Amino acid sequence: QVQLVESGGGLVQTGGSLRLSCAASGNIYSINAMGWYRQTPGKQRELVAVISSGGSTNYADSVKGRFTISRDNAKNTVDLQMNSLKPEDTAVYYCNVESTSYDYWGQGTQVTVSS
Repeated sequence: QVQLVESGGGLVQTGGSLRLSCAASGNIYSINAMGWYRQTPGKQRELVAVISSGGSTNYADSVKGRFTISRDNAKNTVDLQMNSLKPEDTAVYYCNVESTSYDYWGQGTQVTVSS
């Protein structure tokens, strides 16, 4: 019924850019915040960026000034523009959608930054 489809991951060199996209579909009422998280083996999933229904944003300190999150409420999509990528950004990135009742997650997309 509900699914989040992510795209845009891949391999990029240090200093390069990638744009991740996430499209939400299905019966999701009253979507509130949308965001991106990332996870590497042996570590907890961490917040990368989040954007509220009103457009307010919040970023992890490690990505401030380099990443930009945006959303299109009409299309139910959320994007993450990643610039000046570093090897430390290598991780599986997950799309997240918060509703009044549930917290939905995408399948994850791999981002690998070579040194």
